[in-house]
Amino acid sequence: MSGLLQRPVLLLDADQASALAIVRALGRQSIPVHVASDAKRPLAGLSRHASAVLRYPDPLRDEAAFVAWLIAQMRDGRFELAIPVTERSVTPILRHRDQFDGLNIAMAPSEALERVLDKNRTLQLAQELGIPVPRSALLASIDELAASAAAFAYPVVVKPSRSVGQDVGQDSHQRVQLTVSYAHNASELAAQVRHALRYGQVILQEYFRGDGVGIELIADHGSVRYMFQHRRLHEVPLTGGGSSLRISEAIVPALRAAAGQLMQALAWHGVAMVEFKYQPTTGQFRLMEINGRFWGSLPLAVAAGANFPAMLHELMTTGQVRDHPPARNGVVCRQLARDLDWLEQVLRKDAPPALVQLPSLRKVLLDGLLVFSPRHHFDVQSLRDPWPGLVDLWRIGRRQGQRVGALLRQRRSLARARGAARPGGAGRRRMAQASQVLFLCYGNINRSALAQAYGQARHAGRYQFRSAGFHAAGGRPADPVMIEVAAGAGINLADWRSCTLTETMVSQADVIFVMELAHLDRLLAEHPSAQHKAFLLGAPTAQMHRDIEISDPYGMPRATYDRVCRQVMASVDGWLASTAQP
Repeated sequence: MSGLLQRPVLLLDADQASALAIVRALGRQSIPVHVASDAKRPLAGLSRHASAVLRYPDPLRDEAAFVAWLIAQMRDGRFELAIPVTERSVTPILRHRDQFDGLNIAMAPSEALERVLDKNRTLQLAQELGIPVPRSALLASIDELAASAAAFAYPVVVKPSRSVGQDVGQDSHQRVQLTVSYAHNASELAAQVRHALRYGQVILQEYFRGDGVGIELIADHGSVRYMFQHRRLHEVPLTGGGSSLRISEAIVPALRAAAGQLMQALAWHGVAMVEFKYQPTTGQFRLMEINGRFWGSLPLAVAAGANFPAMLHELMTTGQVRDHPPARNGVVCRQLARDLDWLEQVLRKDAPPALVQLPSLRKVLLDGLLVFSPRHHFDVQSLRDPWPGLVDLWRIGRRQGQRVGALLRQRRSLARARGAARPGGAGRRRMAQASQVLFLCYGNINRSALAQAYGQARHAGRYQFRSAGFHAAGGRPADPVMIEVAAGAGINLADWRSCTLTETMVSQADVIFVMELAHLDRLLAEHPSAQHKAFLLGAPTAQMHRDIEISDPYGMPRATYDRVCRQVMASVDGWLASTAQP
């Protein structure tokens, strides 16, 4: 049957560069592909190989709606196969897999997939097979930290047990993407573990220094049919993360054997990437995790001749994978946008020396010159399919332009804000006549809530304090992490309930303090009458342009909450200290 008569493939997560690699690889095989995403203009939808572009509800925000959408798309039989690309879509499909009976979804068996999505279970399996893993300890409670931490030397890796989690302290069903952090001392470790436990169990792990190496493969019920190896040359962030530049290499026999053992034990069916840390000089390695779906560095595999998308299509539609030629070694592939971030972080030396040895200027230049090599490819830019690459370049340019524009705007705003906060400035003059002070942020469960509570505790008497947020839902409790952080500073937010900003609040306030320039813009757009009484709370203590705004700590590491708490209290004191009560 020709490609023109084939039923199309439904490709999810089309905003990812790996999805673009899939649609290109299948398109070159004359397999029609309909791409789908929760984004308005997904990257893969720009490819000439995309037959149609669909949009679905955000799986992280509305899982039930996403699942219902996918079932509706697949049940009428117009799609031969659906391919989820990231855990944003894999996780909800897995949780509701019984509803997909009879539908062809390119995912491994549920039990195997559950095991690799749970990093602790993956490590347990590796240990049973005699595969080296980093020293690890699973924590379900902060009470378990003291006993477990004694077995580790710093730095300690703090790793969520799952990559996608849900905040157990909030009523919302929204899920968030989780990341690894590194603790360099006991206080950092306690703060990071406490924060990570909000989203589920946490793994403490020793830091094993080595190259990031991925064994990419496809297996047929546990029998590996094809393998490919890449090594990360650039990672973002520098401490370890997704690669922005990577190279194809000959497969290390020990890694080949370990990956094969894991797939056989799992009876794996489909694609996977087994991630290791590997020391070439000693031959030692440690298993990091298994990605039970397509991986971010897939464009390299396809560029090197390892056509995993076509192999997966074969497996899921014919039940077998035919023989494919081996991939080429020495091919490099770069994700341009991410690699510019890598370069900026290197130039800023944005990494702890205990974790990262920064490359020399010569190495940076040599890596840059690889673009002139015939073995160099880009994840997105392609002469044969130019439109995604051109749009990506435009987005990169726009992002950089916005950053420069925002920096210039921040500098101007900083100068004005500093002037307003100086003796005799507009803000000081306004405060001299004020009695009603309103603090404003987005949600009123962190920054403005803390500012009001601190103002009432520290500066009661001269002013009356209120706070509010733009968030439409009022009556929400304070962020659980901020409750703990504030309590450590002597501020009680345990009974806090949020308020939504109203016209009455704006008109009654003599002075309004906002946290960010975006808040100021929105306030003045919705309430022009606030023009001469709204100021940035961080102005009195700002020493540099980046200090003028007080960023939202929600969902960030515990250290961010600590910093924001100190910044809010210092800023409130900066404006109101002259009226402090003894």
